[in-house]
Amino acid sequence: MPSFDIVSQVSSMELENAINQANKELANRFDFRGSQAEIVLDKNEIKMSAMDQFKIRALAEIVMGKLAKRQISLKNVEKLNPDISPLGHARQVIKIKQGLEAAVAKEITGFIRDLKLKVTTQIQGDEVRVTGKSRDDLQAAIAALKGHDFPVSLSFVNFRD
Repeated sequence: MPSFDIVSQVSSMELENAINQANKELANRFDFRGSQAEIVLDKNEIKMSAMDQFKIRALAEIVMGKLAKRQISLKNVEKLNPDISPLGHARQVIKIKQGLEAAVAKEITGFIRDLKLKVTTQIQGDEVRVTGKSRDDLQAAIAALKGHDFPVSLSFVNFRD
């Protein structure tokens, strides 16, 4: 039976490249000369620190711009509120969402069920498997999913005949 998987994942290489580009821009920016500001990638979190609230906001803009240029969907990026210490030093964390949450997976399976195509869906951990007898039905499901706006970006992998 033909099948494919629906996942929501961010390429770790693209994420690393975006952070490297942001660090290069940080080193060259005039407004950050002599100040202690840094951008660090830690698994699925981007940790930023700067001397004050204005610089942390500029760092966040740099990072978000680089992520967008590397075709990383901003739907998979969650910006947390900055932590500002009484001395003025600021820190902020940007989380990268990997995998489908259970609520989003249920929304996807409900959407596919409402299409009235001859396909079945299964939630398997952080992905959804769609199977059907006809490749055309599977391709119609992919087209409909691409046209609908979900809270995370979707990728389609493991298309098998």
